[in-house]
Amino acid sequence: MSERSDAALVALAAATRAANAAGDPEAALAALTRVLPDLLGDRFAHLRPGALKAGERQFSVCGVFLLTPDGRDNLLVAEFGFPPEQHRLRIDATVGHPGWMVQHQRPLLLANTDEHTSFTQILKTARMGSAMFAPMHWRGTYDGQLVLASQVRNTYAGPDLDVLVAFAEVAASVWRAHDGPAWLRALVA
Repeated sequence: MSERSDAALVALAAATRAANAAGDPEAALAALTRVLPDLLGDRFAHLRPGALKAGERQFSVCGVFLLTPDGRDNLLVAEFGFPPEQHRLRIDATVGHPGWMVQHQRPLLLANTDEHTSFTQILKTARMGSAMFAPMHWRGTYDGQLVLASQVRNTYAGPDLDVLVAFAEVAASVWRAHDGPAWLRALVA
């Protein structure tokens, strides 16, 4: 195994232990989302020409978009790095790449979002330059998606997506173990 793979396994194990010990479903997901921005991506991507445009800076965000029980919205929870006013942000389940995820339910890597005219800015404060999405499935049911994005273009590559998918599989399990669907139904009722 590579040094990077070893670090990812150690981080996944520690985050899983924290998620299992969490007091509620959102805290369980947050145990996973808070480690990913520092774990994944090219730390030197911002140094490449064109990686940042004027006024942009190096930062990352991570969170979970849960599909609401009626299937109409994606609800942002367990977010890390997002502006506080976007806590529990709701977006239509057909909008942008989170909407693409609802429809296709498979991992997605947008190494450079400038190359994807369909990329929709979700953050009120910034447009992200590189983004990854991994579905959360439980026994054939789609619950939501784990999202990791950086303002720096070409921050993420295939190996990063592989790790994000592993974290999403754990996220689905801890979400269900903490009775997340009941929590979500009560939250959006």
